[in-house]
Amino acid sequence: MGDPHQPPRLSVHRALGGGFVADLLLWKNWTGGATLLAGATALWFIFERAGYNVLSFAANVLLLLFAILFLWAKSASLLNRPLPPLPDLKVSEESVFEIADMMQEWVNYTLSIACDITVGRNLKLFLQVSLGLWLISYIGSLFNFITLVYIGVILSLTVPLLYDKYQEIIDEKWCRAHKAIQVLLMRIDNSVLKKIPLASNKKKKTQ
Repeated sequence: MGDPHQPPRLSVHRALGGGFVADLLLWKNWTGGATLLAGATALWFIFERAGYNVLSFAANVLLLLFAILFLWAKSASLLNRPLPPLPDLKVSEESVFEIADMMQEWVNYTLSIACDITVGRNLKLFLQVSLGLWLISYIGSLFNFITLVYIGVILSLTVPLLYDKYQEIIDEKWCRAHKAIQVLLMRIDNSVLKKIPLASNKKKKTQ
C-alpha cells in the first residue's frame, strides 16, 4: 500500500487529453509514434542536411500528387475504372470555431499580461516576461526553425513517456526546485524590487 499522505498519481494519459494524441505521445500506439519519429527525422534530414528549400519541396510534392491524381482520373475514365478515393476536402465549421476559440484565449491571455505590465506596473511580471523572451531569442539564435521543430517533436515523444514512468521521482525533484526558486524570488523581491520606486508611489507621496 502507498503512503496515505502522498498525493494521488497523475494520469498522464488523461492529462494529455486521452485518445489518439495521448496514445501517440506515450507510445501506446507504436506504429503512429514510430511513423511520426521517422517522418520528422526524414524531413529534418531533407531540409537541414540535403539543403532542400521548404517552399520548393512542398511545391514539388503537391505537383507530384496532383499529377498522380490527374493521370489516375484520366485513366479511370478511359478504362471504366473507379475514380481515386478522395476524402471530403473541406474544413468543418466546428474545426474553425475550435481554432478561433483557442486563438482568442491565447490573444486575451497575452493582452492581459501586457495590460498588467503597462497599466498595473507589475515589475516582477515584466522581468519574468523579459527573461522568457530573452531565453527564446537566445535559443533561436543557436538553431534554425526546422531544427527547433524537430527538437520539439523529439521532446514531445520522450518527455511525457519519461514522466509517466518516473513520475514520483520527477515530482519530488520538481517540488524541491520550485521551493528553492520561490525562496530566491522572494529574496530578490524583498532586496531589489520593493526598493525600486514606482510612478504610482511617487504620485501618492506628492498628493
